[in-house]
Amino acid sequence: MTTTVDAVIVGGGVMGCSILYGLAVRGMARTMLLERDVLGSGSTGRSQGILRMHYSNEVTSRMAWESLQVFKDFDQAVGGASGYVRAGYVLIAEEAERHALEENVAMQKRLGISTGLVSPQDMKEIAPAISISDDEACAYEPESGYADPYSVTQGYARRARALGAVIRMNATVTGVEVRGGRVKAVTTTEGTLSTPVVVVAAGPWSRPFLRDLGVEVPLRTVRHQVVTFRRPKDQVPRHPVVGDIPNSLSACPEAGGLTLVGVGEDELASPEGYDHGVDMSVVEEVSAKLAARMPGMAQAFFRGGWSGLFTTTPDWHPILDRVEGLEGLYCAVGFSGHGFKLAPMVGAVMAEMVTQGRAASLDVSMLGLDRFRANRLLGSRYGMSVLA
Repeated sequence: MTTTVDAVIVGGGVMGCSILYGLAVRGMARTMLLERDVLGSGSTGRSQGILRMHYSNEVTSRMAWESLQVFKDFDQAVGGASGYVRAGYVLIAEEAERHALEENVAMQKRLGISTGLVSPQDMKEIAPAISISDDEACAYEPESGYADPYSVTQGYARRARALGAVIRMNATVTGVEVRGGRVKAVTTTEGTLSTPVVVVAAGPWSRPFLRDLGVEVPLRTVRHQVVTFRRPKDQVPRHPVVGDIPNSLSACPEAGGLTLVGVGEDELASPEGYDHGVDMSVVEEVSAKLAARMPGMAQAFFRGGWSGLFTTTPDWHPILDRVEGLEGLYCAVGFSGHGFKLAPMVGAVMAEMVTQGRAASLDVSMLGLDRFRANRLLGSRYGMSVLA
């Protein structure tokens, strides 16, 4: 049996659900999202949920800043809670990268982002638990923090359904039918969907999916570990989100007195089989680095952790584009570890591409697939790739 829909979204993470909502709220409600497992079961469900604006490129800083406004007012903008907590965000750089930090902060301030440079002395007031040396540079974003990827994904899904969209879980896509250079249908284990539009937002599974259509995208999947500690309340009752360049880690506070520490973006891994736990050697290393940055955390308790996947591109920026030569095929892939914080704007610009022919809210043309062939990669002012 063949069902006809206006668009099919492949992938049920926060990106797929945001795009589905974006289409539905713009009047394209006869759409369907297909997820091979359950919503948020891939990279979304293994995210730290950090919200920060600090990047080396205007496009990502603007996307993160505009997305933050949605997270802050998610109930009014979409419906339901996002779990947004205004914890603040501190980025710490070594002296060698001070100029890079200063340039990025200046760029972000020009965009209207709430951020600024702070001295080690200022940091004693902002975050007394954090130790900063005199030869380190810091930037502080008071409105940044974290949110709950599960709540956000479910919020988008719930609202999209209310607007008429359909979500099918445990539905495996077996192919995309293309005739005359145009998308015509999607075949699944449950039947065929006649559609002129397919948006690929399948996270770590995007590269093999697109390859089956003859489309090569420069994606690789890397394992990212998140180690969880329970803070000693008397020593570290609270702290902001920390981006620690010298120690190559990010530390995010969470309700219940927990701190989630993310490390590692260099171990290649397959989405079909990788270690979902954390390595004890990494736990020991992270524990020592965390205690050096926050001395009170020397008394913290290890509470486990998990590993997820970053789907990275050569310049650590996503691909948001229509696929040349295959009319009706779009991709939102390669988020390189910072996808969640961009999700509201990704849903908006991808929906605009489909319904209006271009992204109207924000110019994302520099995130096109052709930039790799043309060698127009976005640069980073830092050696830490995820801060590109």
